[in-house]
Amino acid sequence: MIITPGAMTLADWREIYEGASAELSEDAWVAIDASAAAVARIVAKGDPVYGINTGFGKLASVRIASEDLAILQRNIVLSHAAGTGAPSPTPVVRLMMALKLASFGMGASGVQRRTVAMIEAMLEKGLTPVVPSQGSVGASGDLAPLSHMAAAMIGVGEIDVGGKTLPAADALAQAGLVPLELGPKEGLALLNGTQFSCSLALAGLFRAETVFRSALITGALSTEAAKGSDAPFDARIHALRGHTGQREVGETLSGLMAGSAIRASHAEGDPRVQDPYCLRCQPQVMGAALDLLRQAGTTLAIEANGVSDNPLIFADSDEALSGGNFHAEPVAFAADMIAMALCEIGSIAERRIAMLVDPALSGLPAFLTPRPGLNSGFMIPQVTAAALVSENKQRAYPASVDSIPTSANQEDHVSMAAHGARRLLDMADNASAVIGIELLAACQGIDFHAPLKSSDALEAAHKHLRAAVPTLEDDRHFHPDMEAATALIRSGSLVAAVPARLPGVG
Repeated sequence: MIITPGAMTLADWREIYEGASAELSEDAWVAIDASAAAVARIVAKGDPVYGINTGFGKLASVRIASEDLAILQRNIVLSHAAGTGAPSPTPVVRLMMALKLASFGMGASGVQRRTVAMIEAMLEKGLTPVVPSQGSVGASGDLAPLSHMAAAMIGVGEIDVGGKTLPAADALAQAGLVPLELGPKEGLALLNGTQFSCSLALAGLFRAETVFRSALITGALSTEAAKGSDAPFDARIHALRGHTGQREVGETLSGLMAGSAIRASHAEGDPRVQDPYCLRCQPQVMGAALDLLRQAGTTLAIEANGVSDNPLIFADSDEALSGGNFHAEPVAFAADMIAMALCEIGSIAERRIAMLVDPALSGLPAFLTPRPGLNSGFMIPQVTAAALVSENKQRAYPASVDSIPTSANQEDHVSMAAHGARRLLDMADNASAVIGIELLAACQGIDFHAPLKSSDALEAAHKHLRAAVPTLEDDRHFHPDMEAATALIRSGSLVAAVPARLPGVG
């Protein structure tokens, strides 16, 4: 992936997150060199400029002598590498590094060419800094996480190489790289910015999109299993309300069920007037979730293409302007929106599972087993789904409404974007497991309607599951079935198996 600063799409970032290599476009180097030259002129001029020849944060009034400028930048990296917790996932750290490349490529950070080239080389050679997942409050940049990245670049800390953790200096040496010696402004530029929060939020968004698309398929399967109506998916209903996501979800569900013999079997003479909300209101709930995910995606796409360190260098006037682009409030809001969407996608899916196992609501055998009583069938998988949904509800509390002063009250309002975004991968895992359970339950319900078939699209989904998990006749060890079904959701293979266009984020 060639990174064109300021012009990257969500799809581009997703490719990098999923493993594509990344390097800056050649055009970016002109702006990088101009920015570095501007910093050199500012240093030569001798006027006090924050982060270049002063202390940091509350210590900004302390002037640093010219001979100590290199030590200043090294010290800020070492002192700020104070994260804790489990290492961040490798794909997230790689994406964070790529986001930093894009930011530097805008030519407003004052870093030298060799510093940018080091990030490129580490990505190319598979050297991933070990970055603890906790320690950022999402303001003044993601200071601790990004400092661990910067520390690895100067040969301090640890680097993951192919799943093996090595001392950073050893990993660099094995790859033929020399630890960086940081120049004026460079340490601050490396550790200041929202790239850690943004990479986590993007990862959460990508996972949420896969969960969303999978839930459209399982929602349609559940509607078929319960012999629900497709009338609530009629385009005329959604046109009158006007929400884009709702219209697209209604159209998608209608298309997924088109041509179903199961639907045709009860199209006339069905005594039920209306289905439960978990079936009937799928366009309204899932459509709102889609709109929310898209809004979050728009915010994150802008953030990923922007510059969020401080101070910012304007090479045309040799100015270093201090501002607050490092404050990650936009990322925090986006993460909160993704969290709410994930919560609701799982919540309505769990209600469909509960409906399917209840014979009074579904018309199917109790707990979806041919011999209830002797067998418990899907009794406890529904309980597990309920547990996961409740866990996601607890995690969905907005991070952005929290703040705590730091740095002796100099940084007196913070975004909490990092932990708001960090929870998203776990929430996506939970939601994936719920959708995996629904996939099992819905296909089990459809099996009771044999020899009637569903639509071509839904039969493809049914066949995809049955290739991994057979129909449940009598009780068996349920956990492997759940793991297999959940793997189809998390990997995106269920979505790939269905010949239908499914709406997404970007």
